Amino acid sequence: MSTPEHIAIILDGNGRWAKSKGMPRNYGHTVGAKNVENICKAANDLGVKYLTLYAFSTENWNRPESEVAALMKLLESYLKNCIKTANKNNMRVRVIGEISRLSENFQEKIRNLEEVSSVNTGLNLTIAINYGSRDEMIRAVKHMIADHDAGKLSADDIDADTFSSYLDTRELPDPDLLIRTSGEQRLSNYLLWQLAYAEFYFTDVPWPAFDKNELKKAIDAYNKRDRRFGGLKETNDTEDK
Repeated sequence: MSTPEHIAIILDGNGRWAKSKGMPRNYGHTVGAKNVENICKAANDLGVKYLTLYAFSTENWNRPESEVAALMKLLESYLKNCIKTANKNNMRVRVIGEISRLSENFQEKIRNLEEVSSVNTGLNLTIAINYGSRDEMIRAVKHMIADHDAGKLSADDIDADTFSSYLDTRELPDPDLLIRTSGEQRLSNYLLWQLAYAEFYFTDVPWPAFDKNELKKAIDAYNKRDRRFGGLKETNDTEDK
């Protein structure tokens, strides 16, 4: 079995899962946050090198104020506790997204976690917070224009690799597999540039119930795909040549 080097996951279904249990939506978010550690361990056990999780999008600010506040508090608490977990499991943690909108205290926790875990050599966990792919690309273009105006970047030098180097994910390889939980089949403004050649896997299982066995199912499905990256494999059929 071939394990994808980089798996990206859209963590969906926390609220619906909680509702099915007769619990408030915030309970689902709490259980979903706890499941992150479980899936990180499972991914590491299965040989995944990079795991990128969509935790809070730029559009999530449109949710009820009480839910947004609860999510921010939960994410901040998770990042604070993640330092111990990251070092225990030799895990490096990065955060991508427009973090300037977050509180200064939140930003400090992010910087501290990234610095402390930067020496770890195991699983590379990336958490997308206040992230939207369109926003990311707009920010990248603005930085490129600024560098061009400063004489640091020539228009002739701009290609796909150059553009990628201005994105939040510049230190990461592109994802091989995208997983979205809870039945929805859309990208929701997530890693639009980076997912150009990724395989997609959609499951009805909500994020709080997504476990190691479900991750294995996704990887099994990935292994049944024929990844051609726009090309064709050689065959005896002259039409394919």
